[in-house]
Amino acid sequence: QVQLVESGGDFAQPGGSLKLSCTASGIYMDVYTMNWYRQVPGSQRERELVASIDASDGGGRANYVDSVKGRFTISRDNDKRTVYLQMNSLKPEDTAVYYCNAHWPTPNYTYWGQGTQVTVSS
Repeated sequence: QVQLVESGGDFAQPGGSLKLSCTASGIYMDVYTMNWYRQVPGSQRERELVASIDASDGGGRANYVDSVKGRFTISRDNDKRTVYLQMNSLKPEDTAVYYCNAHWPTPNYTYWGQGTQVTVSS
């Protein structure tokens, strides 16, 4: 059984920091691209891909949505089967449920975590 379990969501003040973690079980995480998405509860907007890190050597190549570049850092530790999202200089617009996603392009396997709430407010 595949499970992605997120943790680290919390309240933070604008300008503050949080670190999200996602631990995978039931998959060989080394071959998966790991992603962090976010969605505002009750919003009609689709989940937004915030950051991704692929399975290439050297820790993986990272990509970010423009709105978080320079503030968020994604990283992975395959030995611990965990992907992280370090979020700095948080803004109220970062408030959302953050979801971990594991995607293996071939054969197109994808799995989701249950989400963790991040709230940024003064």
